Amino acid sequence: MTQPNGPYTIKDICEKAHIARSAYYHWKRGVKGQREQENERLAEEVEKIHEEDPSKGYRRIADDLNANAPDGKRINDKHALRLMRKLGIQSNVKGRHNSCTRAARHPEYTAENILNRKFHADRPNEKWLTDVSEFKYTDGQGTHKLFLSAILDLFDRRIVAFQLSDRNDNLLVFDTFDKAVAENPEAHPLFHSDRGFQYTSRTFHAKLVGHGMTQSMSRVGHCIDNGPMEGFWGILKRERYYGRTFTSKNGLVQMIQSYIWYYNHKRLQRHLDVMTPWAYHKTHLVA
Repeated sequence: MTQPNGPYTIKDICEKAHIARSAYYHWKRGVKGQREQENERLAEEVEKIHEEDPSKGYRRIADDLNANAPDGKRINDKHALRLMRKLGIQSNVKGRHNSCTRAARHPEYTAENILNRKFHADRPNEKWLTDVSEFKYTDGQGTHKLFLSAILDLFDRRIVAFQLSDRNDNLLVFDTFDKAVAENPEAHPLFHSDRGFQYTSRTFHAKLVGHGMTQSMSRVGHCIDNGPMEGFWGILKRERYYGRTFTSKNGLVQMIQSYIWYYNHKRLQRHLDVMTPWAYHKTHLVA
């Protein structure tokens, strides 16, 4: 068959374009191919995931698509990125914000950096990291600070315990530690922190020793010595805090509490075999 506008046949054109003639006739009849139908289904899923959590980038969206694939077919990161670009959507998170807690001026007790950036653990409660981070909210009387103290397990990256307070003091850190011990009474981990004044107090060191734990501390000015803990602060703030304005303490508290639950139970992590911290934790308990 020859086209009326030239000497080329449909066969010639398809061969030049490296497409099957059947695909051309499907296109001409308006019939969607299997790949096009699949991309449309994936695009709908991408839009749904983005609406539920605009902070997710193409890698996390790819993980969600693969985790919930009805037919077990996986897509790669580039495929997810192409779909997002076609839909005109992108993650709303901002860039990384690096910070480092200032070391205590007159520490009562200091420990060596026993952890030494060995951020791998073979079992739960083998290595715990901790730190305090600052948040702000405004109301009719001005800007106020809220402090979050948390303990992270290096094996499954779960948040073992956390505590919120208007004051960044010893009680905040002590209460966080007491909660972690109460929920994990058999735990005797290596306990790593920076050299903040709470962690260098003799009282806190005595609490660690009393529970059979070994204390480890970052070197002065080396935030990366506590890297995974700093990484958690970055994740939380980029996904739920930066770019938002909190006009009440209650709203900020609810955001932090709900995010930590989401992080532990819903947020997939690639270095945990694309599982959540709590699911990864449970696999070890079953084993």
